[in-house]
Amino acid sequence: MRTLVRHVAVAACGVLAVVGCGGDAEPEGEPLPADAAVIVAAASRAMGDVTSVRFQLKRSGAPVFIDQFESLALDEIVGRFSAPSSADAVLTVTVDADLVTQLAAVAIDETVWLSNPVTGTFEPLPPGYDIDPSTFFDPEGGWRPLLAELSDVTLVGVEDRGGKRYHIRGVAPAARIEVVTAGVVQDQDVLIDFWMRRDTALVTTAEFSTTFNGQVSDWVLELRDFGKDFTIKAPEN
Repeated sequence: MRTLVRHVAVAACGVLAVVGCGGDAEPEGEPLPADAAVIVAAASRAMGDVTSVRFQLKRSGAPVFIDQFESLALDEIVGRFSAPSSADAVLTVTVDADLVTQLAAVAIDETVWLSNPVTGTFEPLPPGYDIDPSTFFDPEGGWRPLLAELSDVTLVGVEDRGGKRYHIRGVAPAARIEVVTAGVVQDQDVLIDFWMRRDTALVTTAEFSTTFNGQVSDWVLELRDFGKDFTIKAPEN
């Protein structure tokens, strides 16, 4: 257990700086026109051009599992993404509906490492696990088409969500929501509420609910530190 704690603690040093995200200290420029189509088009372009970001995804309600044995339920993932396809993250999971623990994950290009739940040693992602932190923020293949393909889009209004934000609501197609949740959410179109900066249309918060076997899970995704510099390295072991 000490080995596990050490590996997760090392991984968390940079990753967990994301806590408290959703706000943005940068001053806001001239707001975009308060038109849903204009805002969503701008958001699709802006999110597709992102080079780096910190993200935090929280789940409440019914459990959602990241392994084929339905042993590890994802509670929260906090991580960093760097284009084109690198990410590191700390996952909070509930094991067998009893023990809450943390795992560390690193993805570089097409290789994903996950810390072993028992030893803490990083190992290549074993078969039967659906978790690739790099796809939680795929600007080109995930966010750009997700926003471009939203349907039933409405502008709810302007709200204070870490600063004044445009609140946009729309339905995301199943294939796109699967990409931006790293495969955790599958086979369903999802009604999403987005909060976006009024000047750049960058998404800072998204909320949605999913249903599996008749049970509802609620999700909150927070994004911040767009374009910040940080280095993601492969595990030393």
